[in-house]
Amino acid sequence: MKRNEIAIIGGGPSGLMAAEILSLQNHSVTVYDSMPTVARKFLLAGKSGLNITHSEDFQRFAGRFGAASERLRAALDAFTPADVRAWAEDLGTETFVGSSGRVFPKAMKASPLLRAWIKRLEAQGVRILTRHRWMGFAGQALTFNTPDGRQTVHSDATLLALGGASYPRLGSDAGWLAAFRDAGVDVADFRPANCGFDVDWDDAFRERFAGEALKSVTATSEAGTIPGEFVISRHGIEGSLVYAHAAHLRNRLETQEAAVLSIDLAPGRTSERLAKDLARQPAKTSFSNRLRKGAGLEGVKAALLREITPEAPRADPKTLAERIKSVPITVLRPRPIAEAISSAGGVRWSAMDDAYMLKALPGTFVAGEMIDWEAPTGGYLLTACFATGRAAAHGIDAWLRQ
Repeated sequence: MKRNEIAIIGGGPSGLMAAEILSLQNHSVTVYDSMPTVARKFLLAGKSGLNITHSEDFQRFAGRFGAASERLRAALDAFTPADVRAWAEDLGTETFVGSSGRVFPKAMKASPLLRAWIKRLEAQGVRILTRHRWMGFAGQALTFNTPDGRQTVHSDATLLALGGASYPRLGSDAGWLAAFRDAGVDVADFRPANCGFDVDWDDAFRERFAGEALKSVTATSEAGTIPGEFVISRHGIEGSLVYAHAAHLRNRLETQEAAVLSIDLAPGRTSERLAKDLARQPAKTSFSNRLRKGAGLEGVKAALLREITPEAPRADPKTLAERIKSVPITVLRPRPIAEAISSAGGVRWSAMDDAYMLKALPGTFVAGEMIDWEAPTGGYLLTACFATGRAAAHGIDAWLRQ
């Protein structure tokens, strides 16, 4: 029997996972990618250890995707964090759970896993064509710019897994938006997610403390109170603790509301305890020594308190303790989307069916970050990319069999 020809456009985690599933179903699968090598963003994530998934309770895990949680649930049920770990181990990559509950390869990098994965795909007959940039639809066909010029490809089914709009230098540049909109596909504008924010720092504070990390603090916004750490940058603030609040801060700014992240510089002590400890300091003690001896604050923490609340040196112990427990950082705007870890926006859920097929383009499916969902860092992004790639692959297989 003639095998179905399936074109997968985008060689990231979603596209490669779909290729793995479809090639096992005896389909002829070709992966097209615009870059010289596949999975470049995946490899970049590996430089910080490759946080592949998370070990928290699955019900809590599945609710981390905000408004898209319900639509993603079936895909996540079919490929859970435990399944991700088993899949990686089957490729020779053992994983471990870090102190935060995040899951990493023991090798703390992505390259061994990617090499084994590509070897598996090639053994299953998957063709991977790099430097093939998708240019759009040509009737029922696909057009690509390649090293050998413009080429037209016909397929029995197509999966697009082209990513969102973050890290465009690695290939996900949202260049597909115009072609989708021209084809009648409803797409939400991309917005930065898991991003830093601009803050109007004083020049002296910026010059002295840019690059310094504030550790063992908590941050509070509409997202809740979350422990962790973040970094002072030349532009403002960034880091994992900021990313955890990014969606709520961004949404407030989009509605022209003030967006404030409240920092507790001493989460291990109550305001009452701090007030007592500060009151014990001799009246003639300098403010820096009062903070160091009475509250355990020095360096960038003490400087941040002075930056945000310049009246702090003159405050009484009770008021000073309250300021230490709630330092309000007003953010002005998100950093540009090209700097963001991920993006929100993309193909709206209403534009596709439950099998990830586009309603406006029968036989064309989508997966991964080009769909309108977002999640915090912590392994959620990768897991959902894997899961939607698998779900779309099963949708393609079912559609072709019908």
